[in-house]
Amino acid sequence: MKSLWYCCFVCLTLLNVQTVCADNRAFHLNEKGEIDIGFAQAVRVGDTLYISGSVGTGAMPKAIHQAYDVLKATLAAHGLDFSNVVKENVYTTDIDAFIRNKDIRKQYYAKEFPAATWVQIQRLYVPQDVVEVELVAVFPTPSK
Repeated sequence: MKSLWYCCFVCLTLLNVQTVCADNRAFHLNEKGEIDIGFAQAVRVGDTLYISGSVGTGAMPKAIHQAYDVLKATLAAHGLDFSNVVKENVYTTDIDAFIRNKDIRKQYYAKEFPAATWVQIQRLYVPQDVVEVELVAVFPTPSK
């Protein structure tokens, strides 16, 4: 009996993994550039959208707008907006400049803020970039 239960458990687990994997859909904003580097702008798994870091260059206010505008476009391409974001990671080469300009970020979220982590790093993939923001968003549950 234990063997039968174990076989059923393994089969159901494998079916679930295949379902999750089948739902894994990559999204590209710049397919050629992203494939050249080796990433996708976003990947959907089930009801969760994982969005790669979007970057900004130059003075911090302009850089924040650049990064969040790309994130906004990626969310919109999936029928989402910043109210669907549950997690945000910010990587910046100047945390003080990012903090001074945090109100720009708030404009994108309105009043619903996600869990967030902000970290200062030495540099980003492209040395001229000063901020990179990655998000995790959740699709709303359909009403019954």
